[in-house]
Amino acid sequence: MGELKFADLFAGIGGFRLAFEQANYECIFSCEIDQACQQVYLNNFGEKPESDIRKIDLKSLPYFDVLTAGFPCQPFSICGHRKGFYDTRGTLFFHICEIIEH
Repeated sequence: MGELKFADLFAGIGGFRLAFEQANYECIFSCEIDQACQQVYLNNFGEKPESDIRKIDLKSLPYFDVLTAGFPCQPFSICGHRKGFYDTRGTLFFHICEIIEH
């Protein structure tokens, strides 16, 4: 069996990636909108993540076995305003669902 592959959405500076690579998974796609995080990710892993999950062409995504996604939790957190899907950040969850469905 070949190496398992994963996609790293809302990648931040690569915490999920570190864990999955230690478990011998291969990262084949990453996405992070924050420019400072993109730069750290680039420094750490030698690649710059795609910038906006809303602009991903689903047909161009390579095959992966596992999807990681540390999407924004503030819209759902008791520490936030708890607007859920009425907060634009909360609706980003649906983009994850589209990718999974595809």
